[in-house]
Amino acid sequence: MTVTGNLVIISAVVFDHHLHIPMYFFLMNLALQDIGSVSVIIPKAVFNSVTNTRHISYSGCVAQVLLFVFFLGSDVALLTVMAYDRYVAICNPLQYEMIMNRKACTKMICSVWIATFLNATLHTTKTFTIPLCSNIVNQFYCEIPHLLKIACSGLYVTEIGVVAFSAVLSTGCFVFVIVSYVEIFSAVLKIPSVQGRKKAFSTCVPHLSVFSIFLFTASFAYLRPISNRPSNLDFIITLIYSTLPPMLNPLIYSMRNRDIKATLSKLLRLWSFGHL
Repeated sequence: MTVTGNLVIISAVVFDHHLHIPMYFFLMNLALQDIGSVSVIIPKAVFNSVTNTRHISYSGCVAQVLLFVFFLGSDVALLTVMAYDRYVAICNPLQYEMIMNRKACTKMICSVWIATFLNATLHTTKTFTIPLCSNIVNQFYCEIPHLLKIACSGLYVTEIGVVAFSAVLSTGCFVFVIVSYVEIFSAVLKIPSVQGRKKAFSTCVPHLSVFSIFLFTASFAYLRPISNRPSNLDFIITLIYSTLPPMLNPLIYSMRNRDIKATLSKLLRLWSFGHL
């Protein structure tokens, strides 16, 4: 569901030049991020479940941490950039094209991907330079808190500091998004048309809800003490923040979007005509 829904968004944005505007450019990058985040951990977890094994190589574990933290960070950054885009579009519409020009949007996206990759590299380096005193990770993928739990005692203080620093940055992004939406809602309430207000709220509220669920569950997973034994609560929390937002984003940003639906209908007609 996640991969299909996000590929649909990417196809629509790529093939319809009417969607070559900042909002859909950011949306396409979010779809790429969603596909990447689930592709890093879910296929291996499903394979292990089907084959009734719980094995992953050391290099595979390193790759999981690097790529998943990369996509996790880019999700927060992209949702923050998208909130800023909506803020400028609704609260400062006359200057929107000047502020959100192609060069500025390209710089934002490049900054997101580069900064989050450097952050992921830092986390991975700090995590795997620590000697591990066990090879049993009580989670369905190599999650940093569970790796730190099996690290030799007293040698993981630096990585805890890096996790705390990332948590502060994520909180800053969340505060920025909240402030942006407060300004957006204030502007929306001034719209005389009831239909216009309803349309704006129907787009903004789901975005804010998914972002909040993702950030709170991820923070809970990374910042709370980890138990020594496998926990259903740990599993459920990790499942929520790792799979729910990538699955819901296509529903929020495409199936509820008139432009995306119109493009998909056009592509479907062209595809059907080509097979006649």
